[in-house]
Parts: sequence; structure tokens; C-alpha cells
Amino acid sequence: MTKWKLPHITKPINIIVGGYGSGKSEVSVNLARTLVLDQDFKNRPISILDLDIVNPYFRSREASVELEKLGIEAINPEGSEYYADLPIILPQIKGVIQNAQGTVICDVGGDDVGARVLSSLETSFHRKSYDMFLVLNANRPFTSSVASTQKLIGEIESSSRLRFSGIISNSHLMDYTTADTIIDGIKLSEAVSKEINLPITCICAETKILDLMTKNKIKYPVLPLNRSLLKPWE
Repeated sequence: MTKWKLPHITKPINIIVGGYGSGKSEVSVNLARTLVLDQDFKNRPISILDLDIVNPYFRSREASVELEKLGIEAINPEGSEYYADLPIILPQIKGVIQNAQGTVICDVGGDDVGARVLSSLETSFHRKSYDMFLVLNANRPFTSSVASTQKLIGEIESSSRLRFSGIISNSHLMDYTTADTIIDGIKLSEAVSKEINLPITCICAETKILDLMTKNKIKYPVLPLNRSLLKPWE
């Protein structure tokens, strides 16, 4: 099994956002899981905040039990608000951001609509050092070209009043993803990166796909994915 170079996460606040169907919740969960097992983050608290108000099916809150078993603090709406799709900003969430200890991962709802929740937390983010990453799936209609991706980036930045730090290439076709799917996604991410001068932070792919690939096909850090968020009917 190939040992990949993991993404270099340096800021206390890490905001994961992308268009609908980008897979950003799965990325958020796997990033938290990877960091808590990384020796470089040993004894550093890891938290994940569910700020997804858009997608009722794939949200990081669905993996809360698993994450908490690993020692990751999962902060989500509770009780009757657990399945709500309203912009609920818990006081606890603001507190975690303002007083961030260790590393905080924010799972934010798809596109500019979901990113609006960030604008209410803008002051809190700017008080701390943050990175905001665009999760890019080349197989979604609003991120299938450089122009459409650039448009989405502008909309999210305008809506959130925050600026992107990097691109996370996460091209997939769910169960029909192949190595070629990943490579094609990298090509689009590289084109976007070149056009707007935004670096590629890492490449994501399920471990079963990565096992079929070699390092010479991917020159970027890699975040291996193990699916945690299943569709309700699975």
C-alpha cells in the first residue's frame, strides 16, 4: 500500500466549503479523522463544527458518534434541531471559533447559499487565523469548467465575506469513481489554480481507488477517504 504525503494543515480554523455534491462533508470528516491519528497533532484537540444548512443527506453530524470515539469533539445542533436545515448558529459554535484550542474543522453547506452562515461568524473567524478550502468536484455542473468554478468561488467569497486559501480536488462519481475520474479532476483543479492563483492543498480519493494508483500520477498531498456518510437508504 502506497504511503501518501498528507495535507499540510497549519491554521487553527479550517473551513471546508464547496458546491452541492462536492463531497465536502466527507472530506471534513476524513480530515478530522486523519489529523487526530497524525503524530504531528498528538495532544492537540481536534473539533468539527457542522455548519451545513443545505444538504439533508450528507452532513458531518451523521458521523458524530464515530468521531467522538476517536476523541474528536463534534459540535452539532441537538434535539429537534438535529435534522433542521435552518441557519442555526449555536452559542457553543461561536465560542469554539473565538476560543479555538488546537484545530477546528468547519463543515459548511454547499455553494454561496450555505456559505451565508459564515458571514454571521466573520468577526470570529478574523480574530483567529483561518484557512478556507474549496472542495472541487469536476463532475458537478457548477464546477465542471474553469469559468463556472471561478464564478462559484466569487459567489462564496462574496456571501461569506471570507477568502479562499486553497483547492481540495475531490472529483468523484460516487460508486462509479475510477482512477481516471481522479486524474481528470486534478487537471481541472490545476487549470483553476493557474487561472486564479489559488494553490492545490490536496487530492482526495477513496482508499480503494488510491490503492490502484501510484505516486507518479499524483504530485500533491493526498487525503485518503473512507466513506462515513451513507445515503439514508444504505
